[in-house]
Amino acid sequence: MEISSKTLLRTPLYPLFAEAGAKFTQFAGWEMPLQFSGVKNEHLAVRQSVGIFDISHMGKFFLRGDNLRGFFSHLTPTNLANLQADRAKYTVLLNPQGGIVDDVIFYYLGKDKGEESAVLIVNAATREKDFAWLQTHLVPQNVSVEDKTLDLVLLALQGKNAIKVLSELVEGEIEAIDSFSHTYTSLYGEKVFISRTGYTGEDGFEIMMSEEAGRKFWQDCMAKGVTPCGLGARDTLRLEAGMCLYGQDIDENTTPLEAGLSWLVGFHHDFIGKEALSRQQQEGVKRRLVGLTMDDRHIPRHGYSLVADNNPVGVVTSGTFSPTLQQGIALAYIDSRYSKVGQKLMVAIRGKLNPATVVKKPFYRRKY
Repeated sequence: MEISSKTLLRTPLYPLFAEAGAKFTQFAGWEMPLQFSGVKNEHLAVRQSVGIFDISHMGKFFLRGDNLRGFFSHLTPTNLANLQADRAKYTVLLNPQGGIVDDVIFYYLGKDKGEESAVLIVNAATREKDFAWLQTHLVPQNVSVEDKTLDLVLLALQGKNAIKVLSELVEGEIEAIDSFSHTYTSLYGEKVFISRTGYTGEDGFEIMMSEEAGRKFWQDCMAKGVTPCGLGARDTLRLEAGMCLYGQDIDENTTPLEAGLSWLVGFHHDFIGKEALSRQQQEGVKRRLVGLTMDDRHIPRHGYSLVADNNPVGVVTSGTFSPTLQQGIALAYIDSRYSKVGQKLMVAIRGKLNPATVVKKPFYRRKY
């Protein structure tokens, strides 16, 4: 990895991006491409065909130990004890108050020589915090936690044509990899990790490999006409798909029950934060994360206030103009009394109130 004069981390693919004329931005301590050909063009390329993102800034932890699934399940409201080898789960790490330490994907690799192993992908902004959290709670259980973030490249190939492109590059059959499944296969003569996961709402794959393989894979994708994409399109795509961004839509002061992630919570096992979530469930959730669409051409943005019955009832956490839907969309926390689908609200934009409607999430769902 390279470090710039401003101590920003750069992924091994940075020289290729600079050569391609990418516009860069600072994100979670990294200098990352914001866009190449434009956010709208990159967004629509993923929706209509295929695009590729460098997500090497994401934290990559390798876990190993006896009863790993059982011990890890104590950190999350999702019981992973029976998760099968080569399967993955999206879940959250919780603090004792039920707040979200981070949202993660747990890839269970299986058991070897009596020990279970897994790959854990975490957010770039929370990598150091997560690593310390896991060491505190897992190492005493004889579970090893190794951070390989700076050693590996992680690329996301997303869109309905992703499987066609990937099939032409890797050895072995990848059609059999189901959603949230993963495998190791051969690419350029080396063993690489491939999962059928993503953050766009489209079909796609995330491929973890060495620096050398990562550069060659990116160049081969460019040669095949795959659209290079930056963080701008990644944000608009995930928002259309109703996916949360850590630090904006969820954090240590929000619970899964508030964030629309109650489907992750199982009260039949013990976990950190269980008592707090049980109490919140019994007392009733007072605010909820909802989807909003604007009734006019205005665009809702992070931090905008929501008004109902002439009173403030919430705030926008993520908002943008949807290239697919051609209207303003947002995620927002609002008073639960105003959270039902169809509820009319007003969004305060530059001193004026503009109409919006609570809608069912996600805003976009693929049809294939």
